[in-house]
Amino acid sequence: MDARDVILRPIITEASMYAMDDKKYTFEVNVRAKKTHIKKSVEELFDVKVDKVNVINTAPKPKRMGRYEGHTKKRKKAIVTLSADSNDIQLFGEEE
Repeated sequence: MDARDVILRPIITEASMYAMDDKKYTFEVNVRAKKTHIKKSVEELFDVKVDKVNVINTAPKPKRMGRYEGHTKKRKKAIVTLSADSNDIQLFGEEE
């Protein structure tokens, strides 16, 4: 898999923004990606040193719209911890 196929998008929530202070970044990743693929992709795309990768599989939830039933899609989240000597990831393009 290509690095851009593994990392789909960053997840921006209040909890993930507070975790960025500890150099922990949350991404939505491909459901078939393994921890080694995620680590190599983040290091390649953002030019940083990854220390640890935690993965969370989210099961699809049942949803209804009137009498029609369906479910949300299956997702996989990765919480990537950077090493202490690594640069920060600039998600919003801010200049320092």
